[in-house]
Amino acid sequence: MASKITSSSTAEYFSKNLQQVGFSSGTKAVLTTLKEAVDNSLDACEDAEILPEVAVIIEKKGQGNQKNMDMIRIEVSDNGPGIDPDDLPRVYGEYLASSKFGRGRCSRGQQGIGISAATTWAQITNARGVKVTTKTSKMRTALQAVIEVDIKKNQGVFREKKNIDWDRPHGTTVEFFIDGRVQLQGEGGLLTYLMGTSIVNPHMTLKYKINDEEEVVLERVSNEKIQIPEAVPPHPHTMKLGEFLHHTHLFGKVNLDNFLKKGFSRVNEGTFKDLIAAGLKKPWLNESLTSLDEGKLKTIYTSLQNAKLMAPSTRSVLSIGEAALSKSINRMGEVDFFSVVSRKPAICDAKPVVVEVAIARLKDSKQDADDQVTVLRFANRVPLQFDKAACAIAKALESVNWRTYGLAQPKNSIPLGPYVIAVSVVSPFIKFKNASKETIDASDELVEELRLALIQAGQRLSRHINREKRAEDLEHKIRHIEQFGPILIEGIGRITNAPESRLKKAREGLMKLLGRDADHAQNALDLAVEKHAAQEARRKKKEGQEANDETEDAKEVEA
Repeated sequence: MASKITSSSTAEYFSKNLQQVGFSSGTKAVLTTLKEAVDNSLDACEDAEILPEVAVIIEKKGQGNQKNMDMIRIEVSDNGPGIDPDDLPRVYGEYLASSKFGRGRCSRGQQGIGISAATTWAQITNARGVKVTTKTSKMRTALQAVIEVDIKKNQGVFREKKNIDWDRPHGTTVEFFIDGRVQLQGEGGLLTYLMGTSIVNPHMTLKYKINDEEEVVLERVSNEKIQIPEAVPPHPHTMKLGEFLHHTHLFGKVNLDNFLKKGFSRVNEGTFKDLIAAGLKKPWLNESLTSLDEGKLKTIYTSLQNAKLMAPSTRSVLSIGEAALSKSINRMGEVDFFSVVSRKPAICDAKPVVVEVAIARLKDSKQDADDQVTVLRFANRVPLQFDKAACAIAKALESVNWRTYGLAQPKNSIPLGPYVIAVSVVSPFIKFKNASKETIDASDELVEELRLALIQAGQRLSRHINREKRAEDLEHKIRHIEQFGPILIEGIGRITNAPESRLKKAREGLMKLLGRDADHAQNALDLAVEKHAAQEARRKKKEGQEANDETEDAKEVEA
């Protein structure tokens, strides 16, 4: 007899496969829980146009319930708008309940999986969900509740619920007790994550305290509120057939022409002629989506793929900006050198994307010349800390010939040296390799855009290294003059029995002769510095003019 087929809820599936969303080890569990809570805080503040203030506490509370695990308490607080009490169970206890799912927006969280997975991990390892304290500006008192996931029904449920007095006008605090392990440094370290988050969020004030260490406060370096561009519909060329069919179900009984214009970007009345030429039947445009069978929908999909459509608009992406990123780099410590490149928005795989690169060298760096550079990867302003080798950013780094720019580099590998290379990718449609969003899919077009940004940053690094070499050459010559000039004069004087007056003239003549060479090196160095300053001034002037042109174009379009 055939075995009985059963179905399971989304929550039930993820509860048995939490390794797919970042909970494959104790170290990853702590980092993923922290990351999801901080992402929610930052997104909430930016949506409400509030400059974020985030406080993090992580502490070991004793032995964990699992073998070789510690009991870790994680608390994340923010000054965001707060959460409506009716929404709490859905936010923290229901999978795929995100308000940002499929919106085509440059937000950190989009799938509605992460924070619910953290709640599930707390339940599985500590038999208790997440404790949430929240207050909106309309609430007289704050609500404090414990929320858990009903795994069978994929629903969030209240376990405890009470009103409390709170000294904040609005905000949210979440507290998790989970089994895990605390790792501070390295690619999967908590400090690496917190520092990375502060770099790509210059408008954030971050406070954190880990175990018995002193509290660290990283004040914001920019008071400009992040303006998240409006969500945009997907471009037809980014969709597979199954995704297209699912997309039609979201629009119900609307006519096909309205669906095409409202459901996609770059499709309008003017493109219908191209669609008809590509195979779309004109009478179908006035038919309801629900009346179109699968065969017709496949034909419509094929005509969309074959039609020559405009590339997606790049107005849906945002950039951190060279000025803000330059200030954020200084949060890492005293910087000896840095270079920041912010590329113009580009289209990769029919998706708008912005790539930004920062290269820095810290004065107190503990890295040796033979160590690999420290690579910081970011996707939509969230640090990526695992599976680096498969990431598009790593592949682009390896493809650049860094020896051209003065860095040592093994063949097809990441360069060496005491440098930090931070690479940020921002797009409303970033394609990750897995649900845990640990690595960006390495398409050829995206890798090439990353490569171009890295080459620009490398060129600036090369100019700096060349200036250093000239300065070292000048210093080397000056030291030789100081060391061997007097010895040479005295030796010649002894051999020729020259009088002191002749020795004095010889000293002056030798210093004048060698001084001309040193002056030449100094002049070459000064000339290089002036040339670089002029190039930077021209570049900034050009970027300012381009920004003004884009603003004027936007005004004309609006008009």
